[in-house]
Amino acid sequence: MKTSVLVAGGAGYIGSYMCKLLARRGYEPVVIDSMVHGHADAVKWGPLYRGCISDGELIDHVFGRHPIAAVMHFAAFCYVGESVTDPVKYYHNNVANTLGLLRGMLAHGVRRFIFSSTCATYGEPEWIPLTEDHPQRPINPYGRTKLMVEQMLTDLEHAHGLRSVCLRYFNAAGADPDGELGEDHRPETHLIPLALDAARGRLPEIAVFGDDYPTPDGTCVRDYIHIADLAQAHLLALERLLTDGPGGRYNLGNGAGHSVRQVIDAARRVTGRPIPEKAAPRRPGDPAVLVGSSEKVIRELGWRPEYADLETIIETAWRWHREHPDGYAA
Repeated sequence: MKTSVLVAGGAGYIGSYMCKLLARRGYEPVVIDSMVHGHADAVKWGPLYRGCISDGELIDHVFGRHPIAAVMHFAAFCYVGESVTDPVKYYHNNVANTLGLLRGMLAHGVRRFIFSSTCATYGEPEWIPLTEDHPQRPINPYGRTKLMVEQMLTDLEHAHGLRSVCLRYFNAAGADPDGELGEDHRPETHLIPLALDAARGRLPEIAVFGDDYPTPDGTCVRDYIHIADLAQAHLLALERLLTDGPGGRYNLGNGAGHSVRQVIDAARRVTGRPIPEKAAPRRPGDPAVLVGSSEKVIRELGWRPEYADLETIIETAWRWHREHPDGYAA
């Protein structure tokens, strides 16, 4: 019998690719997704249960039908700006619903948990690249909700032996190298797909939010990491927990920062098309620079990113957008 892994948010951008990788590795990915932002067409490698992760009856049903050995949690709202204007939505979904999922896990004796966290838990950097021992002082509700879950997981390990790995992403980007899965958010707020939409003429221009940051060209600098590399790190974390290894907290980035203007220029080179841009006011809650060190995850989990080059990341996204001009709606 295959080992089953519950993937909360498995119909979403990163979760769906995680399911593909799990199936390739011989696991059964079992998806629970509210479908607020997920796509049923992205769930191809295991069963899909539609509903909220805090629904106790649904959790009981899923754990009763499948031999769940571990849970991977991707089911969060992740728009920084929206978290500032609607924090209740974020605390309810990212914290309260996650607590419901954890309660269900404990009730069914499952004590292995891999959490999709974020570099936003650090807040304004005191040093670059960010390391895992950097103080965690998030400056927006999104980052605070993720930090709260990390703190809950620490308490649950002490109280109930629930072992967890928290993976603090930097900017997830790119698409399935096979061209099968990609980024289709409604609305879209991420820089690379917006730049590619402008290259395709679906947007008249791309907004550059802030051009007066203390960076070389005045625009925000971020660390972009391919979703395939993110998923590989989750797989390594899973197999560590399944062999009774310890949990941990790890950054996931490439250790290289690219400004907004550098990303747009790279998209112009990859597509060979003009991408008009316009200046726009800063967004609340955006630090000037977020670049991470992944030395710890490389050292302790043996992680090796395969798609670290920015143009390669954009090329995989460009292929997805060309072949799926309307996203999953097609």
